[in-house]
Amino acid sequence: MSKIIVITGAGDGLGRALARRFAADGETVVLLGRTLAKVEAVAAAIGERAMAVCCDVSSPDSVRAAFAQIAARFPRIDVLINNAAVYEPIPIAEASDQQILGAIGTNLTGPILCARAAIPMMGRGSHIINVSSESVEMRFPFFVLYQGSKAGLERFSEGLNHELDPSGIKVTLVRAGQMIEEGKMPAGDPGMRMRFAQAALAAGLDMRALPKSQYSSATNVFRSIIDLPPDLQTPVVTIHARAAD
Repeated sequence: MSKIIVITGAGDGLGRALARRFAADGETVVLLGRTLAKVEAVAAAIGERAMAVCCDVSSPDSVRAAFAQIAARFPRIDVLINNAAVYEPIPIAEASDQQILGAIGTNLTGPILCARAAIPMMGRGSHIINVSSESVEMRFPFFVLYQGSKAGLERFSEGLNHELDPSGIKVTLVRAGQMIEEGKMPAGDPGMRMRFAQAALAAGLDMRALPKSQYSSATNVFRSIIDLPPDLQTPVVTIHARAAD
């Protein structure tokens, strides 16, 4: 039976790659994104196995409306992938209110709100996957907001795993390394990206030399997690990019 897989941040990057992969595998994917036109374009390219829903995961009202829309079409959710994230280097002293609230709201509050909304539609054998970052344990300058929000997500994921274990709903945290999309330039202010690269180099991290994996490669990991037999669980999965042979 086809699984119903809800993916946040599905308009581009890893979320879009996951949507394409799972739909190609025969699953039904629900694509959540703040910009409706982006997820609609992805859904249109996928075809009848995809549904696009506008959702700002940092907003309780938006999340409630999105999951009500999902419930009107599907009786259950088999998998929720909390992938949406704000990834923006900024020294904390220079961060605006919007940057602070946006990072915490999307990276931490969003997965909590989406999990709360999804759990009543899930049952034994369902799965929540939270996407974190290897940077949580690395000395990255200008990443206090991102690292702090992802660290909070990791603690939430651990606690939620214990909380939902009696119900048979699995929870997995995927701590992922750097991923790129071939031919796509990084988003954000070029001047800040340059300052970040220089600060990282001073801290001993040459961003140009660090290996990066393709989003499409990472989808294999998510496929394996979802396909684990019911007597196995993976509370934490860590994936790192490596230099190609």
